[in-house]
Amino acid sequence: MDAHKQLTLGLFGFGVVGEGLYKALRLTPSLNATIKKICIKNPSKQRNAPDALFTTEKDELLYDSDINVIVEVIDDSEAAFEIVSIALKNGKAVVSASKKMIAEHLSELLELQQTTGESFLYEAAACASIPVIRNLEEYYDNDLLHSIKAIVNGSTNFILTKMFEESLDFKQALILAQQLGFAESNPSLDVEGFDAVNKWTFLLTHAYGIIDNPNNIVFTGIQNIQSSDAAVAKEKHYHIKLVAQAQKLSNGKVAAFVLPQFIKHEDHLAFVRNEYNGVVIESGFADKQFFYGKGAGSFPTASAVLSDISALRYGYHYEYKKLYHHKPNELTHDFYVKAYVSFDDLKYVPRESFEWIEEWHAVEDRKYLIGVIHFNELLTKSWWRENRVSLILAPEPVIEDVELRKLKKKSLELAGVI
Repeated sequence: MDAHKQLTLGLFGFGVVGEGLYKALRLTPSLNATIKKICIKNPSKQRNAPDALFTTEKDELLYDSDINVIVEVIDDSEAAFEIVSIALKNGKAVVSASKKMIAEHLSELLELQQTTGESFLYEAAACASIPVIRNLEEYYDNDLLHSIKAIVNGSTNFILTKMFEESLDFKQALILAQQLGFAESNPSLDVEGFDAVNKWTFLLTHAYGIIDNPNNIVFTGIQNIQSSDAAVAKEKHYHIKLVAQAQKLSNGKVAAFVLPQFIKHEDHLAFVRNEYNGVVIESGFADKQFFYGKGAGSFPTASAVLSDISALRYGYHYEYKKLYHHKPNELTHDFYVKAYVSFDDLKYVPRESFEWIEEWHAVEDRKYLIGVIHFNELLTKSWWRENRVSLILAPEPVIEDVELRKLKKKSLELAGVI
């Protein structure tokens, strides 16, 4: 494609994002892109677009030779994968916002891109208005990327903001998020961390060349965070955020997870409030760079789709440089983390799993400890997700084996043992 070629779009889905894209395209005639047909499930629903645009037959879009770009913004991951697969095989470029579909079918999608030579872009699936994929692809070299940590789910960030700033409990904050349209009527995908880990799965590919299943990344959401946890955070001058993090270790492998985390006031992510997303990237010579923007909503998400459509005029495609042109990194669980754990009853927390415990508070009804634990304990056990146990990582949670030995030695010296 070239900058002057007409882009004729087939759009799947006309919900919040689809309608936002429709409106955005009408406001940007210079893009030279028009929607020929929109495929929807429910034809009887009232929509703010001409009836002639709509169809319930997907083949009207997928096999129309005039349509050269398929835009897919539906919430059914298996249907989305079928649409994307057929479109690529039929010589059409594709723009998608389906993070679950991409995370679950990444290997197959990579193969389809290689065999068809067509572009498959999905910036909107990551952090909506923040161009994080394009930056990871084009700007940051694999060997120089030290770490990336991010708030990638606006719903959970909104809930935590209200719990922290307005002292709402979890249920009150969730209801408010639903009333304002930041959380679905069934919010489990957001609040239990599934949405965030799906995004993190393919962001790890663009950051470090790692391809893995979401089930192999340790994650949880904010469903077990209590008001007492927010009170402890305030006492220690921290915020609580659901953080997706990846960090290159000294052995060249990558530690990655999606877990609640205490954030210091001066941390860039502490400024990310309500439904906003934020990404902090640390590299060898550029130090830390901070990306900030709306992570949800009609126009913010549509803006990312629009940007991908614009890039197709120049034949842009992801090169997956960290995967194909570098030695890909390897995901590891062989490291330690410092964590805060709160609970109602000690019987739910295996103290013997901790290397050591730094703080212990057992007077209140809601008790907590702060200790160091091997990450494999979180990978292989589920106690920290059950029985109202709440686990929140420390501000700089990752501890390597060498650091652990130094910390142990220091603690023994302070105790007068050596």
